[in-house]
Amino acid sequence: MKNIEVLLSLFREKGWPVLYPYVAPKQSYDAGRLAAKVPAIMTVAAKGYEFPTQIAPRENDILLPKRHPSAFFGTPLASYLIDSGADTLIVTGCSTSGCVRGSVVDAFAYNWRVTVPQDAVYDRSKVSHAVNLFDMSEKYADVMTTEETLRKLRGLPGGDASQAAE
Repeated sequence: MKNIEVLLSLFREKGWPVLYPYVAPKQSYDAGRLAAKVPAIMTVAAKGYEFPTQIAPRENDILLPKRHPSAFFGTPLASYLIDSGADTLIVTGCSTSGCVRGSVVDAFAYNWRVTVPQDAVYDRSKVSHAVNLFDMSEKYADVMTTEETLRKLRGLPGGDASQAAE
């Protein structure tokens, strides 16, 4: 979480958009296969999503409720990114094997550059985390440490992260 906090600080300092895809409360009508496979998902965010204070959204951050692993599936994310002229995404959060990977693969399919700071994503299993990072690095994203990501981002002017993952 500390690495996400540092990245958020730089993004806010530079005036770059910060988006929070989060698991939206599910209803019986949109439970789908995920509820059958992972019944506990039906109780996630039942009283509203609670972000840890250190990485909580701030004014002007964009909250993006989602009902599936990818932040793109069934959300207006692609439209927002196209409209804003974004060409590179920095993906953090959990879980590496689920939501992170699903979002990374979809971002790649839309032809965005993607960077995954390997120490700013996490999973319930170290093996699953490592295998998915390896696979994403070989096919879909630039996987590096938070410090390497920060070095690349710090040299960019505010408002333009377009060269971040080169």
